[in-house]
Amino acid sequence: MTNEFISQWVSLYTEDMFKWALHKTSSHEISEDLVQDTFMAATEKISSFKGDSTPKTWLFSILNNKIVDYYRKKVKQAVPMEDQVFASVFDASGSWVNNRMPHEWHDSETNLLDDEAFQKVLKHCLDALPEKWNLCVKLKYLTNKNGQEICQELNLTASNFWQIIHRAKLQLRVCIDQNWFNN
Repeated sequence: MTNEFISQWVSLYTEDMFKWALHKTSSHEISEDLVQDTFMAATEKISSFKGDSTPKTWLFSILNNKIVDYYRKKVKQAVPMEDQVFASVFDASGSWVNNRMPHEWHDSETNLLDDEAFQKVLKHCLDALPEKWNLCVKLKYLTNKNGQEICQELNLTASNFWQIIHRAKLQLRVCIDQNWFNN
């Protein structure tokens, strides 16, 4: 097999592979990168293609592995951010860091959610959350879905859902403090 085959396969399968990657990632840029990475890997491993399956099956197998690797990497990247949030709010014993303890929010005649500037800060903070956290918070607090419905919809266990909500609320608190209350 030569790279001649890869050129033919690029013409034949790129569109289907892109659609599949887009279905799995919901991102045009990431999908393009994953398809490109798939063809690069196929070029490097063309000698291992024995023809036991169709070229399309072989390429989709590589693409699926690239998609899995993408999500594994994304999950690993989220951990340091979580650690930063916890370290900025709690000390090693799990107690509040002195100057990070929540301040009391005094009731006023206006609701913060009615304030357009606050809405922008809240949107910014929600958008800064990891994708799944953002979705959990929006489903729970903006669409008023209950935890069981959200778990079914997102294929989460109840404990994982509540852990996500807890961590998301902590991160939102830090972000809102930094961008609204301390501004």
